[in-house]
Amino acid sequence: MSKKEKLHHPATEAKAVPEEAAAHEEVVQPEPVQEISPVILELEKQLVEALAQVAEYKDGWQRAVAEFQNYKRRVDCEKNGAYQNALGSIIKRYLPILDDLERALATRPADLAWVDGIELIYRKLKSILEAEGLKRIEAEGQIFNPNFHEAIMQEPSEDHQSGQIIAVVQNGYMLGDRVVRPAQVRVAQ
Repeated sequence: MSKKEKLHHPATEAKAVPEEAAAHEEVVQPEPVQEISPVILELEKQLVEALAQVAEYKDGWQRAVAEFQNYKRRVDCEKNGAYQNALGSIIKRYLPILDDLERALATRPADLAWVDGIELIYRKLKSILEAEGLKRIEAEGQIFNPNFHEAIMQEPSEDHQSGQIIAVVQNGYMLGDRVVRPAQVRVAQ
């Protein structure tokens, strides 16, 4: 092997590399440990306490905001409930008048002019009550439901299945999702 071949031979190159790397490595000395002054330790302690206090105050603030929002919702709900109760109570007083007008119009004589005035009064009263949210409970032909109907009579019927409403004696009404007055009905046995 010639001198050039020896220099580029893999065996010699492998030996040369660690020697070169060792020559180029810098020896890193660890920095000497500095002593932390008592003032810095006290400040770090105060910082930790302040951060804990901040977290506590933030948590308390978030809880107070949530409680206030819940309070507002509860007050609004109670206020709306009180309004609905008062409105239902007032409307309930007018339902007998509505019933009387319906009965009068059902048996009205056709040849009298004042009957048209009574029908106009009935339509106005009904539209005012509907504008407040009053709805008639549909009952005839339905299956009896004690949440919406009041059975005043049971009778045998070949045309209706058992529990089906045969006829409505007095109309029932709802205000929103609340029953103001249940429908009085006759039910098939």
